[in-house]
Amino acid sequence: MNSRQEIITIVDRENKEIDQVTRAEMRARNLIHQATYILVFNSLGELFVQKRTESKDIYPGYYEIAAGGIVLAGESYELSARRELTEELGVQCKELIHLFDHFHDDGKNRVWGRIFSCTHDGPMQLQKEEVESGEFMKVENIPAMARKHPFCPDGIDVLNRVLADNLMPDS
Repeated sequence: MNSRQEIITIVDRENKEIDQVTRAEMRARNLIHQATYILVFNSLGELFVQKRTESKDIYPGYYEIAAGGIVLAGESYELSARRELTEELGVQCKELIHLFDHFHDDGKNRVWGRIFSCTHDGPMQLQKEEVESGEFMKVENIPAMARKHPFCPDGIDVLNRVLADNLMPDS
């Protein structure tokens, strides 16, 4: 099955399930869905930043501060996070730390995200269909980079909250 045919759980503004539709229909109708965001830090406290491929259905070619993706129908946030982390980066973190849940609506993407973090020093096995490249970066350098290059707006919202709430891992 291609990703446009995947069945996605649709939720309301309170994150309550209201329907299940294909990913294609969810995107076409801009429906609220669930997604996972996994901030992958190394033992130095640097964050893995990836560049999305041009074939992504939203924000193609943008930089992203988190691994993750859409929660499939019947999947928990935690199961989705582990699946996405393995698919995108080839990473299996022993411990996923739940940081917070977050609603994002930029007019183009309406999503309830569950934000996790983990520590992994590599190596990474990037999924060529989704991730063009990636590297660990000092978190304090990311806002300046985001002023010069396109970053996924939901990811920047997440990063801003992580910084404001001091949710960075101890390095």
